[in-house]
Amino acid sequence: MSKKLNISTRSPESFSKDETKEKTQKLRERLLELQAVLYAEGKHSVLIVLQGMDASGKDGSVKNVFFGVNPMGCLVKAFKAPTEEEEGHDFLWRIHKHAPIKGMIQIFNRSHYEDILVPRVRKWITMDEVKRRIDHINNWEQLLIDGGTVILKFYLHISEEEQNERFEERLTIPEKRWKYKASDLAEAKLWPAYREAFEDVFEKCTKAAPWNIVPADQNWYRDYLIAQKVVESLEVLKMKYPQTIE
Repeated sequence: MSKKLNISTRSPESFSKDETKEKTQKLRERLLELQAVLYAEGKHSVLIVLQGMDASGKDGSVKNVFFGVNPMGCLVKAFKAPTEEEEGHDFLWRIHKHAPIKGMIQIFNRSHYEDILVPRVRKWITMDEVKRRIDHINNWEQLLIDGGTVILKFYLHISEEEQNERFEERLTIPEKRWKYKASDLAEAKLWPAYREAFEDVFEKCTKAAPWNIVPADQNWYRDYLIAQKVVESLEVLKMKYPQTIE
C-alpha cells in the first residue's frame, strides 16, 4: 500500500509566500465569478470535503478560501459527534440531507469519513463494519456524482510538531482559547492509529472521487492549493449563463 502521508507538510522552497498569496487572491476572484455562473446555470453542484487531524486548519480553509463568495450559493456544515436521533439511523442519514442541490457549493467541515475514522480508531466497530461503511460511502459518492455533483475531497496534512504549536496557541492566545478542548490532546496521542486509518481511506475511497493531500503546516500554501483545485474543477464544467427567454 502506498503511503500518501509520506509527503512533506510544507511548501517547496521555490514557493514565495507573498507571490503565492497574490495568486490565491486572484483565484478567489475567479472563484466568485465561477460561483455566480454555477448558481445561475443550476446544472451542477459542488461538495467540498475537508478532513484532517485537530488543528489542521479546516476552519481557516473555509474562511480564507471562500472569503467573498456569495452566501446565497454556499453553505457550510460542521459535523460533530452524532446526536441520539442520528445514532438511531444509518450512519449516512445525517450526511445525505446536507448533500448540495444544483447550483450550490456545500462545504463539509469534517464529514461522513468521521464515521469510519473515529469508530475504527476507538474500536467501536469491527473491521468488517469498516469495510462495509467504505463500500456504502463509495456508492453514496457515486450516486451524487451521477446526479451532477462535483466532489472535491481534501485532507489537510499537518505535522505533529505544527499541531503541538497550534494547541499551544489555543492555550496562550485569548482569541483562540475557545477552540481548545482537552479531548484534542487525547486524540493527538492516537496519531499513529489515525494515520493508518486515513491511509486506508485514501486507498479505498477513491473509486468515485480521489483525495487531494494538502500540505497544511503553512496556511498560505494550504489555501492556495485548495483554491487552485476548486477553480480548476469548476472551469472544467464549461458553465454558461442561461439565455433569457422573452
